[in-house]
Amino acid sequence: MNQAAIAAAMQTWWIAALVKSAFLLFVVLTTFAYAMLFERKIMAWMQLRPGPDRVGPWGLLQPAADAVKMLFKEDLTPKTADPLIYRFAPFLSLFCAMGAFAIIPFSQSGGALWSVGGVDAGILFIFALSSIGVYGISLAGWASGSKYPILGSLRATAQMISYELAMTMSVVGVLILSRTTSLDGIVHAQNRLWFVVPQFFGFIVYVITAVAETNRAPFDLIEAESELVGGFHTEYSGLRFGLFFIAEYLNMIVVSCIATLLFLGGWSAPFGLTPLPGVVWFVLKASLFIFMYIWLRTTLPRLRYDRLMTFGWKVLLPAATLNVLATALIVAVTG
Repeated sequence: MNQAAIAAAMQTWWIAALVKSAFLLFVVLTTFAYAMLFERKIMAWMQLRPGPDRVGPWGLLQPAADAVKMLFKEDLTPKTADPLIYRFAPFLSLFCAMGAFAIIPFSQSGGALWSVGGVDAGILFIFALSSIGVYGISLAGWASGSKYPILGSLRATAQMISYELAMTMSVVGVLILSRTTSLDGIVHAQNRLWFVVPQFFGFIVYVITAVAETNRAPFDLIEAESELVGGFHTEYSGLRFGLFFIAEYLNMIVVSCIATLLFLGGWSAPFGLTPLPGVVWFVLKASLFIFMYIWLRTTLPRLRYDRLMTFGWKVLLPAATLNVLATALIVAVTG
């Protein structure tokens, strides 16, 4: 292949990647906006109140109204803040939340994956991004120069480190059974049986730790308004506050997608049913997890922080470790 052909192929690859990235960005941000509306509607239904219904038919334009309000709110920077890190922290959290979507395969058709890029160690890449994402919260609290944000960021660091260990251990059993770290390879390994059956205990641990990792109730201790005012983002306003808000919801969608890929067969249809495209099955499965997170937020009270940490270190981590040991033993014995 001559240099002209190589240059043309590279140019085509970049164009295709940019088009897919732009489309994915549009889909992800639209999904975030209506996931937020969906949550407010479901919470209102569970709590016997109307919910958003003023902007557009059935309140469908409420996300657009919220975005406009956030864009035009005054953006303040405290005098005690570190100006560079204070401005950088929200973008770091958003970047880590958005980056995971680039390698998530949403479906497969004709041997081609529905994803922007493919990484052989996809699950490791996502865990690496999530571990970096905690720096956005930690830096935001430290750079604000205020005591409540610092306390919130310290809580966030301790909580995420604690629950990331249990989350990582909860998926090791899946990696042992599938013998791969590729996300599409894990899905293909579930052709006969979804891993939620042999890895039920790992699945339960993953679901619980995912709620804690995304700082959702009842594990939202880093922004407990009764104790820390607003937590790590107390001093943020306007668009920068909105970026943290977007990152939180995107992380909730990411962990739902990962649970679908690791435990529920990804885009494969249940019981061999194939009347719907694979991407539809994927969205339906991920939506079930998002609905569960909303249900938990509506139902359960916030835990006390010491009990949260005790539960992570003394219950979830030992349970995940025992699940890995049992899985490895069974695979070694059965071959």
